[in-house]
Amino acid sequence: MGGSLAGLLAAHVLAGHVDRVTVVERDRLPDGPEPRPGVPQGRHPHVLLQGGQVAMESLLPGFLAELREAGAPRVGMPSDMVMWQTGRWFRRLPATTHIYTGSRAQLEDLVRRRVLANPVISVLEGTDVVGFLGDASRVRGVLVRDRSGDARAESRPLEADLVVDASGSGTKAPQWLAAIGAEGPQEETIDTGLAYASRVYRGTNGVLDGETRGYYAYPDPEQVHAGGALPLEDGSHLVIVSGLRGDEPPTDDDEFVTYAKRLPHPLLHRWLDEAEPLSPSFGFRRTANIRRRYDLPGHPAGFLATGDALCTFNPIYGQGMAVAAMSAVALRDTLADRRRTPTTRRVQQALLAASRLAWDISAGADRKMPGAIGTAIDGGPADQVAGWYLRRVQERAPGDPVVGRAFRAVLTLSAPVTALFAPPVARAVLFRPPSPTPTEPPAAPEEPGSPGGVIS
Repeated sequence: MGGSLAGLLAAHVLAGHVDRVTVVERDRLPDGPEPRPGVPQGRHPHVLLQGGQVAMESLLPGFLAELREAGAPRVGMPSDMVMWQTGRWFRRLPATTHIYTGSRAQLEDLVRRRVLANPVISVLEGTDVVGFLGDASRVRGVLVRDRSGDARAESRPLEADLVVDASGSGTKAPQWLAAIGAEGPQEETIDTGLAYASRVYRGTNGVLDGETRGYYAYPDPEQVHAGGALPLEDGSHLVIVSGLRGDEPPTDDDEFVTYAKRLPHPLLHRWLDEAEPLSPSFGFRRTANIRRRYDLPGHPAGFLATGDALCTFNPIYGQGMAVAAMSAVALRDTLADRRRTPTTRRVQQALLAASRLAWDISAGADRKMPGAIGTAIDGGPADQVAGWYLRRVQERAPGDPVVGRAFRAVLTLSAPVTALFAPPVARAVLFRPPSPTPTEPPAAPEEPGSPGGVIS
């Protein structure tokens, strides 16, 4: 259910184990890299984090080379970016990780071409899933209906040995499970009310060019406004600004620029004042963290959830595409494990585990934001102790190379949280004060012995 990244990659894995995989997609799929209605965040910034890159290359060998050949920018962190967090500018030290910042439409188009080349996989385009077949013990297929615009169109059954929900954050699987007498998931939620707006620009003053590929100011409880500019494959930049409930960024084109004044430094606003807008501004409001616990006892066999249908993250942290790929790897590895029978529950537990680090990061950060609401707000005493340590990590990451390397590895989902407690990191966090950092946006990457300049 769903032909976006999570659905395509799950189909790719399952095609190695079954006779036929049918992807049911409500959209008519485009012929090239174009946004589509079924990806509501498609016009907003997307990044492929390091953990997602490793997973994607494992699933589709050679994919990263294809991505580079298509022009997707590969941005070094922190050397290529001007970054601000917790009141400090990051030193532009040599990159310890890279992200890809091209458009979502481009990346999805490349994945779609690779996956759908497999004759085992077929797509029902322009088709809605409207319910499940089966009973409380097992899901046995879905009811589908053509999206012809005829409200009286009849549904038809599509039987299946396994149904995978990759329909995204708007999934209706809990209701459909209830309709066949099956148990739905427990849901954990954390919602800060964060909203954002995005618009494409082409720079004219060269500030975000050459050695500086992009800019980002991250939100925190003291500075709730965030924003930045990330490079796209055509040389333009996709700009985003965000705020919390009651102070949402406008989608009016002129007010979009004015809203950037809320960021902790005028750099982005000055750049926008001179840059050429290439698109309207688009807003997005659904940013709650939602985790659906299908891994608990009592759920029917024959049904799995993956991607945003399983675990939705606040998009501001850029984790969704990486988790989709990492979940597909977990699906592949669990099905290939000859030591254990891949029961529905065991596979669902593996899928949830693949998203756990991203959840801990996104939910952990949002839990501390003012005005956050939801069922998972209280992290308990352990969360308070971890929060004290992680605040010290964040204070040191902008200036300390050792702490910064570990911090970026965890945030890009390429190392577990335990990397932040490795002895060299723990010594710096517990016993050393924060290292000095630039007082203004650093204009260029640091070179040995160079004091570095600033962007005025």
